[in-house]
Amino acid sequence: MKKTVLIILIVFFAGQIFAQTNEFTQTIRGVVLDVDTETPIPGTKIIIVGSSPLIGTITDFDGEFIIENVAVGRQTIQASYLGYKPVVISNLMLVTGRETVLTLKLEENVEEIEEITVSAGTGKSEANNEMAIVSARSFSIDETERYAGSLGDPSRMAANFAGVMSVSDQRNDIIIRGNSPTGLLWQLDGVSIPNPNHFGALGTTGGPVSMLNNNLLDNSDFFTGAFPAEYGNATSGVFDLKMRNGNNKTREYVGQVGFNGFELGAEGPFSKKSKASYLVNFRYSTLELMTKMGMEFGTGASVPQYKDLSFKINVPLKKGKISIFGIGGLSYIELHDQGIEESDASYNVAGTNTDFGSDMAVSGISHTYYFNDKTRLISSISAQGMRSTTVLDSLDENRNPYAYYSGMANETKYSGKIILKKKFNVRNNISVGTIYNIYNLNMQDSVKRSDSEDFLTNSTSEFMVLNDTDGNFNLIETFAEWQHKFTDNLTFYSGIHTQMSDLNEDFAVEPRMGLKWKLTNKHSVHVGGGMHSQLQPHYVYFRKTELKDGTYIETNNDIGFTKSNQLVAGYDFNITKDFRVKFETYYQALNNIPVSPNETWYSMVNEGSNFGGGGVDSLLNEGTGTNYGVELTIEKFFTKNYYFLLTSTLYESKYKGYDKIERNSAFNGNYVFNALFGYEFNIGKNSTLAFNIKGVYAGGKRIIPILLDESIIAHKEIRDYDNVFKERYDDYTKIDLRISYKLNWKKISQEWALDLQNVSNNQNIFQQTYNVPEQKIKTDYQTGIYPMFLYRIRF
Repeated sequence: MKKTVLIILIVFFAGQIFAQTNEFTQTIRGVVLDVDTETPIPGTKIIIVGSSPLIGTITDFDGEFIIENVAVGRQTIQASYLGYKPVVISNLMLVTGRETVLTLKLEENVEEIEEITVSAGTGKSEANNEMAIVSARSFSIDETERYAGSLGDPSRMAANFAGVMSVSDQRNDIIIRGNSPTGLLWQLDGVSIPNPNHFGALGTTGGPVSMLNNNLLDNSDFFTGAFPAEYGNATSGVFDLKMRNGNNKTREYVGQVGFNGFELGAEGPFSKKSKASYLVNFRYSTLELMTKMGMEFGTGASVPQYKDLSFKINVPLKKGKISIFGIGGLSYIELHDQGIEESDASYNVAGTNTDFGSDMAVSGISHTYYFNDKTRLISSISAQGMRSTTVLDSLDENRNPYAYYSGMANETKYSGKIILKKKFNVRNNISVGTIYNIYNLNMQDSVKRSDSEDFLTNSTSEFMVLNDTDGNFNLIETFAEWQHKFTDNLTFYSGIHTQMSDLNEDFAVEPRMGLKWKLTNKHSVHVGGGMHSQLQPHYVYFRKTELKDGTYIETNNDIGFTKSNQLVAGYDFNITKDFRVKFETYYQALNNIPVSPNETWYSMVNEGSNFGGGGVDSLLNEGTGTNYGVELTIEKFFTKNYYFLLTSTLYESKYKGYDKIERNSAFNGNYVFNALFGYEFNIGKNSTLAFNIKGVYAGGKRIIPILLDESIIAHKEIRDYDNVFKERYDDYTKIDLRISYKLNWKKISQEWALDLQNVSNNQNIFQQTYNVPEQKIKTDYQTGIYPMFLYRIRF
């Protein structure tokens, strides 16, 4: 063992000496496009800012450029062309193991400007989607790793933004402005996709481990409300993710082991004569693989088993391109109550054994055709499926298991989408489109009857059917949007989205509007609003109601869309080129929410943050809700080797059930504060050492208290439904730390990272449940101090 450690140290320090005595370089390639038409801009000037002598080039007829022999490390790129606003991409990290391939988009000036003075800055405060006016920002893939606690997961990264709350270490559900996580739309390469997380049940949008591989993603957009008309069937927010193209000149490879698993990836051209490229990556659960190798982690059978595959193929054509992408994953876990100490127990309801599995896959093909340099048509078709299975056994007072619940759900979706985009002139551009979705849902689940339920029906069956469905339905969406630039400083947006479902025969018309006024180079204001609608989680529509004669009917078939009317106003102050302050305030009025006349406190606005859905019958669209709040962002973008981000949100989230009593929603934490800081040290010529820290302080999770005495008498958990969501767990506090080291060799780059989760070891409550065998309330706590390692090699 000592010899092995000695050899590793010798190799490491030998590599350090070699790396620091040689200066390595890399190639920067890319293409420059018009932001509205996405057509190439030949003759664009590209320079490396701060290089001496000046390094640069000019784009060719296809808008492409290449700059070779650029020193590895942080570099800033500037693209400029007469009649367009220059673009500056700051602090790109060049590594020896992978070429840097960029897509730069320039915006045409509305007014002629004789001379422009450019200083290196950043455009992260703006979304990639040119139609976005309010509550939107782009994010880079570097941020999904740089921010401590993000673990390469876009959801966990977005939890640092103003208006977003997440108080769970076990799942990455994000609560946007007090809304249920089910209101979130996931979109990948223009296609809406199901929950892209391992262990994600039907009707949810989060999970413990993301299937999205940040090694494959490109810069993407995140919306927290009042989003453009292109996005529909969502009420809280949008993740508009882009998968990057593979390198079409050079074959490159990546290997990695970390929180998300062991993974291998490859990319490159199909041939030297073709510009077509491929990109593929496979991951396998770290704990599962190590367990199969004979290692034990003290988790018993509760080992998360998962694997996922992602790929993309890009084929350029004479007048467009074809892209084929796919992502899929399998996951399974057993959570069994082993009668051990609470601090060591798995995160499961006390007195139960649960076996849970979920699978997801989506694949799509997209074709872009350019009629001319002003008009293009984007067509896509996709197929996707999601499956989840749950078997839950209860334990009696002697810890003997008996069947309590069994469920299986399969959903497939086929979707076709057509979008026409046209730029009439420098001031006006439009986008119109339609989406046709065909769903098939197959679902069966049943639950053991309680003693009290035996008197309500003549059925002799030991189990009550909740769902038994095999059916189809359609959702048709259309949209049209128009952007008008009065001047370079004043932009107006208007759009309309419609959607119709034959599942409930509901139809929604949703106008949306926005205005942004740049008062000076440093100050701007914006206002926007719109109407948004969403289908309920699909399993809800097919919930069975048992009649006295033992037969079943479906009582939720006709419930309509939940509707949300949203208004946002904000102010941006760009103090310097890399330092800004942003303030936004919002108001959301929700209506047409399904509520229950039987459980009069119940509302669908409270669903979506658990591993599965509830499922209540006899719902009516009579509920309402209100969300309002203020958000502050103080951000210093990464320049001069450091960054910081301070966000604060004060908000209220209320709802009214069937009884018309206003209550806190399940997601009304009232406040959340985030503070992030990072610094990067250059060590010699070819390596960097980075320190990142994050702190969060947020209101605790709303709860329905457990009535202990009643639970003991009933031999099951009894909740206090007279005090729904009045109380909260203690406030959620957590500090995360990330230390990373990057080393460049001639054609290989390596990275080591240590993520320390909850370094202050705060005991944040995860859940409280009633333990039947022990006749007491069991408290599960979230993750204590927990180290996670990452190693990555690119070549």
